Amino acid sequence: MPNQNMSDKRRQSRNLKTAVVLFGVVGGMVGLSFAAVPLYQLFCQVTGFGGTTGVAAAAPGATGPEDQKVVVTFDSNVARDLNWEFRPEQRRLTVRGGEGALAFYSAKNDGTKPITGTASFNVTPYKAGIYFIKTECFCFTEQTLQPGQQVDMPVQFYIDPDLFTDPDTKDVRDIVLSYTFHRAADAAQPEQKTSAVATGDARPGG
Repeated sequence: MPNQNMSDKRRQSRNLKTAVVLFGVVGGMVGLSFAAVPLYQLFCQVTGFGGTTGVAAAAPGATGPEDQKVVVTFDSNVARDLNWEFRPEQRRLTVRGGEGALAFYSAKNDGTKPITGTASFNVTPYKAGIYFIKTECFCFTEQTLQPGQQVDMPVQFYIDPDLFTDPDTKDVRDIVLSYTFHRAADAAQPEQKTSAVATGDARPGG
């Protein structure tokens, strides 16, 4: 009997340890699932993975050789469930390394109700994403447009001069900045203040 009691106690101890470990694993998996999105976003921002761009407060100014320039082409797309017009106001800009640049996109709500949209973006080639630095962008916040409202939305950016010295990107001279507007989860929410500039009818991009 004493041996049986000791065996039962050891079994109970093992079961308790197993339960604690399993609880910890489940808790860790739940925690990781909630943290996955922000951690992935942080990873992309730091590494430029998938063409994700960097963010900074201001451009440092052009300091390198004058031939260190990149042609930036602007692209736009709209998800099927979003009844908006969306286009770049300029097709291309030539930007010198470190030099601040300003571009505009135009959006118009062709629907009969207020609609909130949010923009996703990327840069190609992907390897250049870490060197494409935004200082202001309409993609940082959701955009709410009233029926028929049209807005011009700014994006300020610069090309990190390190692009021209990194062995992986030093030959890059053409970059495409692409935005896709999606319908936000709650399209009926009240109008929000954004960085967009309200204008008249939509006009084609340059």
